[in-house]
Formats: sequence, structure tokens, C-alpha cells
Amino acid sequence: MIQIKKNILSDNLSPYLKQHKDNPVNWQVWSKDTLEFAKKNKKPILLSIGYASCHWCHVMAHESFEDKETAKIMNDLFINIKVDREERPDLDFIFQSSYQLFNQTGGGWPLTMFLDENGVPFMGGTYFPKVSQYNIPAFKDVLKKVSDAYNNQRENIIKQKDLIIKNLDLKKNSVLNQDLEPILENSLSYLDKSKGGYKGAPKFPTFNLFETLLYFYNKSNDKKYLEPVDLLIKQLCSKGIYDHLVGGISRYTVDEDWIVPHFEKMLYDNVQFILLLSKYCKIKVSEYYKKKLEQTIEFLKKDFLNKEGLLGSAYDADSDGEEGKYYVFTYDEIKGIKNIQKYFEIEPEGNWKNKIILIEKEEPNQEIIKKLLEIRSKRKKPFFDDKTQLDLNCLWISSLLAANEVLPSKGYLKVAENFFSLIENKYIKNRIYHSYSKEIVFIEDYAFLINALNDLYDKTMNFKYKDLAMKLSKDAIAKFYLDNKNIFQKNLKNNNDTFFDPIDIGDNTIPNGNAIMLINFIRLGMMDEAKKLSDSLNGFLNIYKTHMMTSIRALDFYNNIKEGKNCNEQGCKLNG
Repeated sequence: MIQIKKNILSDNLSPYLKQHKDNPVNWQVWSKDTLEFAKKNKKPILLSIGYASCHWCHVMAHESFEDKETAKIMNDLFINIKVDREERPDLDFIFQSSYQLFNQTGGGWPLTMFLDENGVPFMGGTYFPKVSQYNIPAFKDVLKKVSDAYNNQRENIIKQKDLIIKNLDLKKNSVLNQDLEPILENSLSYLDKSKGGYKGAPKFPTFNLFETLLYFYNKSNDKKYLEPVDLLIKQLCSKGIYDHLVGGISRYTVDEDWIVPHFEKMLYDNVQFILLLSKYCKIKVSEYYKKKLEQTIEFLKKDFLNKEGLLGSAYDADSDGEEGKYYVFTYDEIKGIKNIQKYFEIEPEGNWKNKIILIEKEEPNQEIIKKLLEIRSKRKKPFFDDKTQLDLNCLWISSLLAANEVLPSKGYLKVAENFFSLIENKYIKNRIYHSYSKEIVFIEDYAFLINALNDLYDKTMNFKYKDLAMKLSKDAIAKFYLDNKNIFQKNLKNNNDTFFDPIDIGDNTIPNGNAIMLINFIRLGMMDEAKKLSDSLNGFLNIYKTHMMTSIRALDFYNNIKEGKNCNEQGCKLNG
């Protein structure tokens, strides 16, 4: 029995949803029962999507969801549903795509979408302030206006469903093959040649692009592909985005100089950082970068471990309600540390809000690190979202195996095999699922699990891994592959609880699942399956090329293998 006049989040497993359990909002979860109730009662839905370490999600929660007056409006006018984007990336994908369709601009979090009684979106935004500011209307005003619009135009809004689906459907042309390097070279024109990453601010590492650049460097030996990676690695390892005391990077920086991070630390960024840095260190041997690599791996092994022995999802940006408080220093706190100005940029006025974000000038000695850690240890640590996500834990295994190639004495192959044993016992011997619900799994979970198995086979030559990868590939085809479109659906094709069948062909916070499945097929010698998927991705590439960097790498790998070249998923061996 659905309890629509009650906040039901207290018993939920998601740390993000639990953060909202005491809100006066009658929060519901996304479920068939909730959707059926909205439909039966002809009531619109307010859908709020976020994640536990999201700073602006916390701001909106404190301003609006904890406010009784705002909550009363929400409860009176809408069915209110709260979603953890890391638990339901399919919902996030569908409704971020809807937001972009309605607003013709990129979305973000918190995502605030208004759906009709059938669960179809008709309007949306991201963060709404309590009072009008930043040229954004006040949330209470938005709630009332949306409700009025729905009541006055309900039938017309509901009729929009087919048009919305038509516009959300991915477009495709008949191109089956094309020159891939010009597409990649076009992306190079958007890069910042002096500061690294894409031009302007904020600065995101965008690992999908830089992994593809490394692949093409390994294939061509052309420095134009390596130089942007040189610069990015230098910035990530020396500037404020990197935690110089324990390792690991923040999500992004708000400035173009990589100094001021948005302080949350995400598992998906850090495993991809390890992967890219490992591949880079195979090309350019650097003891300095190897130390950063080892430091970040050890940080994840120690600080991201959850009760299951697997890795959790993220650390919050805030502690004690203040962004970055755990990570920054005052001048008075650290001015007495001997020779600190030799190693870090230290000024009395600081470099952010009169505080100091550590920027490395020279590799510091352990004595200085120890003293800075003593100061930090007296502070409250940011909240840790300990949620296990299968795809990210599999990507962690692949990153450990890549690191083992440049740090063979550290035992990372053994660590990777031990992690795989945990995954095998929890998922493969029982049921493969993404996070909490055993009914919910995504193509990315299968793609990165198969990818990890392929990596394990390559490093150990144990056929157990290859046989399992082959079996799971066939399972993935049965559960996700759409024969009429020759593409994988993001969620289970026989268990989709949304108005739309989501097909995702673009990279996001992690490489795209369809692109990784193409790489998996090739590595397993499943060339018939690879050809169909390759043809399909080529059809999308001409239209969505800037979002498909992993697909470019995958398609080039397919073309090279088809032509009999001596290549693998990291590039080709050059003659001479």
C-alpha cells in the first residue's frame, strides 16, 4: 500500500535518499506503484534527481526541501519523487536528455523535472533558489506556475508525449564507414593549448577524450595526440584539483587554471585518472607521476573501501556545512612549517576566499606532508557515500591491472584478482545487478565486467576469465540488445519502467557502454556481433560525433582488426 502522504525515504538504502528522510516533503521513490498512483489521481509529478556528494543538491535541500512552507506547496500540488542518479543512471539519462531538449542547454544536478501524470516530462530546470536570484525564479513561484499551467493545459500537455519521444529518439544516417581521425582532430581545436583540458571554465578532466588521444598516439606516433595528454597530466598532478596529501582528484575546478576544485571526490573520476596515468606512464616513464599513481591507488584502497570490501561511490565536497573546509588551510595554520613555501604556493592572502588550496611547486618531502596531515586530522571528514556500483568496481579492476604494468612490484595484479573474487561471489554466482535493487542492472555493468574479465585474461592467460567474458557477452545480448536497431538499450529491455526506451551512445562520466561492448566483442573474436554494432555506431557518429570519443576509439580498433593489423584496444604496433 503506497503511503503518499508520508516521506518514505527513512528505510531506503541509498545514502542520498536517506539525507532527505527528515524533509517535510512527502518524498516517494520511483516505482510502478508511485507512477500508477499519479496516473489514477491525475496529479503531476515533481522529480528531483541528485547524488550524495552534490554541493548544489545540498543547497537546494537546505533552502527548499527543509522549508515547511515550500514543502506544503510541493505536497499539495505534486507527487514528489526523489532519485539517486547513481542508483538509477537510466532515469538520469532520460530526464537529462529531456531537460536538454526543453532548454537547449546542458543539464546538471540537482535536476528538477516536472512530469505529467503518466511520467512524461513537460518542463524542467536544475537548481532553483528559495528567493529569486542569479536570474533564476524562486522555487515556490515555479511550483505554483507549473501547477497552474498543468491544470489549465492538462490535455495538451499529455498529448505532447509522442512528440517528445520523437525528439528524444536518436537520429541515424546510413554511413557504415568513415575517416575517424578528422573527427578527433576537430576536437583538438577545442582544447586549451596553454592550460590543458577544454578551453574556458569550469575545467573537467574529460578522460574519454584523452584516452582516445593516447590510443591514436600509440597507433600513429603523432605528437599532436600526445601533447594535450602531457599538459593535462601535468595540471592534474600539480594543481589544486589534486589532493597532494593523500592522493586522488576532485570532480573539476571552477576556474580555468585548475586551482579551485569543486571538492567532491568521485570514484568514477579517480579510477579513470589511474587508468589514464598508467597508460601515460607506459609511454613516458616518470618517477614523479608513478608516485602520484601509487598515492591515488592507495588512497582508494584505504579511504573508498566499504563494509563489503568493495569501493564506495564518493566523498562530499562539504564538511560542517562548508565547502572545502576539510581540504584548505589558513596562512596562520601552515606558515610555521619549515620550508613549506619551497614546495607549495603559499601567500598570506591565500588563493581562494582567504584560504590556501595547495598548489605544488616542487615535490614535497614526507615531513611536510605529515605536518599538514596532522592539521587536517583534527577536522571532520566529509560524508562518504559507501554505495557499491558494479560498473565502477569493474573499472577499478581494469585500472589496477593497467597500473600493475608500470608498478609491477606493488602487487596490483593480486589486488585486482582479489577484488574480482568479491565480485564473482556477490554477483556472478548469484545475480548481476547495479547497486541496491537486484532487479536493476544496466548495459554498463555488463560492459565493464566483461572488459575487466578481458583484462584479467590478458594478464593471467587464465581461460576461466575469457570463458566467463564470452558467456556474459551472450547474456548481455539477450537482455539489452535491440535487434531492430542493432544497439544495446541502457536498461533491461524487458523491464523498463519509463515512458521511453533509453539508447545511450555518448560518453558521460564513464565511457559509453555500447562503445565498450564493441571493444569487448573484438577482443573476444565475436566479429559478426562487432560488425553489426560497428555499423550502427557509425550511423550515429556523423550526427553525435563530439559525444562519442570512446566510440571513435572502438570503431578504429574494429577497422584495424578487420584489416588484419597488429593492434589491440590500446593501439597498434608500428612497423620499424
